Amino acid sequence: MQDTYRTISEPTEGLYKEKGSKFIALAYPVYTEDEVKDILAEVKKKYYDARHHCYAYTLGADKSRYRANDDGEPNHSAGDPILGQIRSADLSNVLVIVVRYFGGTKLGVSGLITAYKAATAAALEQATVVEQHETVLLQAHYAYPQMNDVMSLVKEYDLPVRDQQFELDCKLTLEVRKALQYEITAKLEDTEGVKVTILE
Repeated sequence: MQDTYRTISEPTEGLYKEKGSKFIALAYPVYTEDEVKDILAEVKKKYYDARHHCYAYTLGADKSRYRANDDGEPNHSAGDPILGQIRSADLSNVLVIVVRYFGGTKLGVSGLITAYKAATAAALEQATVVEQHETVLLQAHYAYPQMNDVMSLVKEYDLPVRDQQFELDCKLTLEVRKALQYEITAKLEDTEGVKVTILE
């Protein structure tokens, strides 16, 4: 199915040194642009004395959302090589930030491209690659008597429950594989009194 993609299971680090310059590559699994912003802010705070914090990321099973940022390095000498490594490893939902400490000797554009590429490759080589499915969150609203019908469907599809409220009116937030969202929504709504909303 087209909703499958490869990503990394946990953050990793890689290092490349050239003529006194140090390139520290930090790779993270990410799911949203907000997450990218938060991680970037944290890294900039931690490595506040570095000259550049260049990065690239891709999001989504189709890899259609992506960005590359040179952060003051010559055009296309940092962000693009980082993005190129993410793509050649066939990964998505991955952010790589390369922190550069300048060593006093200029490396030139081709030297920079090599350095950013090598640092990114080093971080991604450390990573454990996992296959994931793109998912959406469905929220089921139902009355307490429908609980058994809803829960047996949750069990049948082995759906992760992200949030639940069991009162007179019950609310259940489920993580559902994107390719199955319509099938599962239809089955839930076949149960009398169950309403489903898709959370963005």
